[in-house]
Amino acid sequence: MKIKSSLILPAALGIVAGVAHAQSSVTLYGSIDEGFEYISNLGGHADYALVSGTQQLGNRWGLKGSEDLGGGLSAVFQLENGFSINNGSALPNGQIFGRQAYVGIASADLGTLTFGRQYDSVVDYVAPLTATAGWGGTLFAHPFDNDNINETFRVDNSVKYTSANYAGFQIGGLYGFSNQAGAFADNRAWSIGAKYQNGPLSAAAAFMNIDNASFNTTGAVAGSPYASAQQRVAGAGVNYAIGAATLGLVYTHTDIVDRPTFPVVSTLKFDNVEVNAKYNFTAACYVGAMYTYTKVSVAWATGRNDPHDNQVGLMADYRLSKRTDVYAQTVYQKASGKNLPADIGNLSPSSSQNQTVARVGIRTSF
Repeated sequence: MKIKSSLILPAALGIVAGVAHAQSSVTLYGSIDEGFEYISNLGGHADYALVSGTQQLGNRWGLKGSEDLGGGLSAVFQLENGFSINNGSALPNGQIFGRQAYVGIASADLGTLTFGRQYDSVVDYVAPLTATAGWGGTLFAHPFDNDNINETFRVDNSVKYTSANYAGFQIGGLYGFSNQAGAFADNRAWSIGAKYQNGPLSAAAAFMNIDNASFNTTGAVAGSPYASAQQRVAGAGVNYAIGAATLGLVYTHTDIVDRPTFPVVSTLKFDNVEVNAKYNFTAACYVGAMYTYTKVSVAWATGRNDPHDNQVGLMADYRLSKRTDVYAQTVYQKASGKNLPADIGNLSPSSSQNQTVARVGIRTSF
């Protein structure tokens, strides 16, 4: 029996309307980024590669929504998947919703409480003031992403509170459970942060602490390259807009204690100072520049080592439409001191203490 299409469409619209009424809003969104890169000094040779998802949004698609519960309360959720456009694999580590996955309750007056896999407070508050998270992407990350500003890991089993915005001021905090019986402190994490925004001024500070990540791989943090007895990250930054220009200054400090995996170290410290600038020629075109100085302090059984890094980056971006832009960027890094290779964007360490990466790319969002 044939069913007339004139009957199908109204029925389908009726179903959608019913869903939309029950669920106040559901949004499908995403970003697709692809680019060609030149990378120097990999195994003594240059590499020319098609690399996806290194712009600041990264390749992702997700669902987010809210439902009005009445009385100023809403149920909220977000599921976000990362992926490689080159081979279709899910990122990170094949996880379906490895970027974010949470559900919670939001109040316009009291703030938002969420539960699941989420970003820590350093990422939420300090990262947007940097070049890597603000406008530049992965290549502008601090060496080895030592402060997690570029989101090398998220926090599993976490509860997060984010306050409402009070005259430009907002605070928040997160706690990630170890989820291990009899070992409450093995791979737990917590963080706090605050930000203030008023006119041309944006300022933020945050702190994160991870305990015993190396002793429980199913706890709060599974993807940190610095699994250790304790990992602490503190950071603060400020951005100030002057006409079409925005100037930024960010400082972060990372302290790694008793890292048992190779190379074994008793302490590993990073201090990063970043200066960045962005200028909007028009609404469709901007250029950006950054400089980062990183001081490293390492202590192991055979002695100490105190190398340092200097990194410079440039970028130009042109928007073809509301959703699509093309860009070009280059970053140069020079490492100094013993046993410290250059490593731009935490992609692949250089075979020397110098490395240059140049990239041209296109990105579209939906």
